[in-house]
Amino acid sequence: MAEDLNSHPFKKGAEVEVSSNDNGFRGAWYSGTVIKSKYSNNNHSILVEYKTLMADESGTKPLRETLDVVQLRPLPPREKRDRNFKFSEEVDAYYNDGWWEGVITAVLPGNRYSVFFRATREQLEFSRSELRLHREWVDGKWVPPLEEQEPEVSFSIDLKICNMDRFKKGALVEVSSDEDGFQGAWFAATVIEQVSSGNFLIEYKSIRNDEDTEFLTEVVDSNHIRPHPGQEAVDHFRVLEEVDALYNDGWWVGVISKVVGKQKYEVYFRGTNEEMVFKQSDLRRHKEWICGKWVSSNLVGIFKK
Repeated sequence: MAEDLNSHPFKKGAEVEVSSNDNGFRGAWYSGTVIKSKYSNNNHSILVEYKTLMADESGTKPLRETLDVVQLRPLPPREKRDRNFKFSEEVDAYYNDGWWEGVITAVLPGNRYSVFFRATREQLEFSRSELRLHREWVDGKWVPPLEEQEPEVSFSIDLKICNMDRFKKGALVEVSSDEDGFQGAWFAATVIEQVSSGNFLIEYKSIRNDEDTEFLTEVVDSNHIRPHPGQEAVDHFRVLEEVDALYNDGWWVGVISKVVGKQKYEVYFRGTNEEMVFKQSDLRRHKEWICGKWVSSNLVGIFKK
């Protein structure tokens, strides 16, 4: 039986977190309260009142918005005690009134951590109290679930070292762009040569130059290049699972919002607030390349073991 969003209701008064569609805010979650819910076959709209975002400059009137259900999730569980975070661990950092998804790039003295944010390519420092373990809301469960964590030995590392000198001539890679309208997408390319420490000349596999005479070449730094993830066999995708969708020659991060037919899925893109239908062959599980290894943000396999 196909899954749909009616299996994930948020009733009036429920405490929730809301993802933002505004440019520059992808990956952030804000706390709020459900004021009104409306569910029908083609409508899953929910009126939410934010707890930290205000509608007026004086800061006295909380902002209210009507949102699609795929932009909501329950409040994530908090750890039962203070935990020590590890290098390369995915976390949420509290910043500018919201929780932003990032990755630990250095463990510092005094229970402080350096966190890298992929969406903005920024690296900031936070105290332990300003961090929480990053979790995904998958099929009505938090992944990973709440559990006690043993302290780990800490060490620090510069993020740029992770990819530096890793990509050899002829290597098949994927490249990201910071240009408006292309943020969050990855495009297949081949490494032509390493031009300097941490910088590579690449040739795109599907993007051509302005004259349309040959494939575009470009110099990219180590923060914008990763190995090609290859093809992974997937039986099916689940509602609210994070995926990459092949569109306009690139792979774009989205969320499965509905199973619409045999091996067909509706995908919601937070960055543009759009929904599109894709064949299963044009989708892949979303993963991040973190210092020499692929890390799945969905971790769905936990429930299959």
